[in-house]
Amino acid sequence: MELTLLGTGAPEGLPLPDCPCAVCATALGEAARAATALLVDGVLLLDLTPGAAFAAARAGHSLGGVRQVLLSHPHDGPAVEVPAGLPQPGRVADGRELATLTGHRVRAVALDAPGSGYEVTGPDGERLLYLPPGGAPAGLADGNGNGFGPGLAGAGGERVAYEMVLADVLGRPDGLARLRAAGAVGPTTDVIAVHIGHGAPPGGELTRRLAAAGARAVPDGTTLVVGAYEDVPDVPRRTFVLGGARSGKSVEAERRLEAFPEVLYVATGGTRNGDAEWADRVSLHRERRPGSWRTAETCDLVPLLADDGPPLLIDCLSLWLTHVMDEVDAWDDAEWAGGGERRLRGRVAELADAVRATRRTVVAVSNEVGSGIVPATASGRRYRDELGRLNAAFAAECEHVLLVVAGQALPLRG
Repeated sequence: MELTLLGTGAPEGLPLPDCPCAVCATALGEAARAATALLVDGVLLLDLTPGAAFAAARAGHSLGGVRQVLLSHPHDGPAVEVPAGLPQPGRVADGRELATLTGHRVRAVALDAPGSGYEVTGPDGERLLYLPPGGAPAGLADGNGNGFGPGLAGAGGERVAYEMVLADVLGRPDGLARLRAAGAVGPTTDVIAVHIGHGAPPGGELTRRLAAAGARAVPDGTTLVVGAYEDVPDVPRRTFVLGGARSGKSVEAERRLEAFPEVLYVATGGTRNGDAEWADRVSLHRERRPGSWRTAETCDLVPLLADDGPPLLIDCLSLWLTHVMDEVDAWDDAEWAGGGERRLRGRVAELADAVRATRRTVVAVSNEVGSGIVPATASGRRYRDELGRLNAAFAAECEHVLLVVAGQALPLRG
């Protein structure tokens, strides 16, 4: 089954006319995107958008062979003119299946937002799932259930992942997480980000952020073969996110895992009785996390890294270091000279070894304090120096290292 993306953008397209924002200003050439529309094997058109016929021609195709036009979501604004020769657009009721004369089968998937998703099965059995902007499947069961309908069942009743999923990955990463939890997206599923608009980061950061979700973006006019897996991006296993205070490092770390279910959020800060400001900080972090994530408040990181399980988000290593320095009494000069330094370096080496050996997906956060004012006390300078050494040791074991400055993620590695 062959798929041509006539557009990959949000319904309003990218850039917006007369919009002076930075995203629109850099959306030039291949980064410019028309509203998303999909042409399947030249016979099925999913979403009719302005200029679809010209977009098809630019991609080397014609809409002359289209036998069915299906809309996935309500369209705002004036009605789109139907090009001469095209059938009138329609919708398929949720849960119903449409069989075409060309051998394609289309089943409508219920969403948690207005519109319908479409599961398309080609004449040779390849399957893709297309979701509209802002939509995620409703009523999904987990890997032990049967709530996603017949599209997940193989010949023997086993769960079978889609060959390709096209979805609003940036706008609804939780939808991708649901599909993974249900077994609808697997390691070989080609996840294509569509409906890309103002919320997308410009340039290479778009590629990096999608790769962290196991997805990719392609330019308008791209033709893909459903079931060709060679372009499926590898999800980074170990990512280290550094940044200063209020730089956006925690938000950036959370973005790296928001498309995955059952993340274990490891909070190393603990609780501080009577500190209302600290309680507000903790509450803000909790409210940002997806409801499917679990939280563990601990500084015992080595056993977690050694265990099998869902991805870990560790926030943050600077608080872990404070805890360990307390344990080895590193703040006292005499204790430091009498063995505290050696014990601390041993704990850091043990953590680095655990990161190197882990089989889990890990995203860790730490503060970058070495570029600021030199601390006025010996203990402050000791902490600054040891945090720098810890960050260097941890980064050495990670495939991806990011520095977040003013909310912008700068790749240092990967």
